[in-house]
Amino acid sequence: MYFLQLVLKIAFYVTIGTVLSIAGVAIFFMSWEPDRSIYPVRGIDVSHHQGPINWANVATDDVAFVYMKASEGGDFQDRSFSANWSGAGEAGLARGAYHFFSLCRPGELQADNFLGVLPRGEAMLPPVLDIEFEGNCASRPAISDVHKEVSAFVAKVETATGHRVMLYAPGDAYETYLANQGLTRPLWVRSMWRSPDYAGDWTVWQFHQRGSVAGITGDVDLNVLAAGMTLDQLMR
Repeated sequence: MYFLQLVLKIAFYVTIGTVLSIAGVAIFFMSWEPDRSIYPVRGIDVSHHQGPINWANVATDDVAFVYMKASEGGDFQDRSFSANWSGAGEAGLARGAYHFFSLCRPGELQADNFLGVLPRGEAMLPPVLDIEFEGNCASRPAISDVHKEVSAFVAKVETATGHRVMLYAPGDAYETYLANQGLTRPLWVRSMWRSPDYAGDWTVWQFHQRGSVAGITGDVDLNVLAAGMTLDQLMR
């Protein structure tokens, strides 16, 4: 009987220890963030998925800049873009817009869609072209074809805005389509819970996809500017 009690006691403590360890790991990953002394400039990116946003509250929660989805592919325009743009501006946040690039549509057509939404004559962060596989069409075109369409998008948007386009690319899309392709544009990288290692020179780092920010219901992506970089260097 004593032996059985000992075994049950050991099993109990092992179970409790395992549960606490798992909880500790979960808390670490949910709360981890880059060193604020190195990356002090914080921002978020949003779309209609976040629903209505209280931008005045967002601005009080250590958020200095925001990127918001403007368009996707050849004809989709984010229904929340106008409200997000005006709300973030009224709250005093630095703003920028991004376009989700479809691998199945011509780059020039997508540029027209983006430019049809993008405000003119207002100070803003660099326009962003979001190139990723998640949520994209099933096609995986040749590198040369993607390079051609991305270049067409970039050329048209840069001519229209006078602003260099920034490219957002997670590691898989970067290695597949952007690495060593001569697309010398500012880069927005994605790396959860650790420093980005697939690109040595980047401008914005998305480090969390389930962050919590005042004024937003539910999860939101969190970002930082590169060390030593300021928003004034990017705004125009």
